[in-house]
Amino acid sequence: MNKIDSMWGNIFKAKNGDRQTLLQQLKHIPLFSGLNKGELKEIERLIHLRQYKSGEVIFWEDEPGVGMYVVHVGEVGIYKAFGTQEQTELARLQAADFFGEMALLEDESRLATAVALTDSRLLGLFHPDMFDLFERKPQLVVKLLAALAGMLSKRLRKTNLDLLELVRISRLAAPRKKTAP
Repeated sequence: MNKIDSMWGNIFKAKNGDRQTLLQQLKHIPLFSGLNKGELKEIERLIHLRQYKSGEVIFWEDEPGVGMYVVHVGEVGIYKAFGTQEQTELARLQAADFFGEMALLEDESRLATAVALTDSRLLGLFHPDMFDLFERKPQLVVKLLAALAGMLSKRLRKTNLDLLELVRISRLAAPRKKTAP
C-alpha cells in the first residue's frame, strides 16, 4: 500500500520536484552541510515536514522525545515551565536552527517545551528512522552524529562560558563579609 500517513509520512517522497529543493536546502543547514549529494538523498528520505500554527506547541516538557527538528520556515521558542508563572524562555530559533536533538541520542523525556512563535514549517528527523539508517548506512550515521557532537560541543562551551559569567556576576553582587582585624 502506497499511502502517505499525514502524521508520520514523508511528504517529499510524493513530489519529485520538491526533492531538488529540499536537497538544496539541506545543504545549507549546518548539521547536514558536510554531507555529499548521495548522503543528502539518504537524509532526504527520512525527513518529515511538520507545519505548526503560531502559538501551537510542538512538544511538551517531560513528554517522551522521539526526534529532532530543524526550523525550515518560521520561529520557535523553547521554554521551561511553559504556561506557568515560572515560564522562562531559553531560546528563540529561526531558519536552519535545530532543537530536540537529544532525543536522537537518548531515551529520556523532553527537558523543555517547544512552541511555534509564528506559522512554521519544521523538518523532523526521528529516532526510528535513524536506527533504520544505521542498519543500512552506518558510516553516514557516524558522520551525522559526529557533526551533531561538534555542534553540541559548541553549545556546551557557550553554556559553560555563560555559567562562568553568571558566577562572576553573582560574586560581584554578593555582600562582602567584613574580615576581623
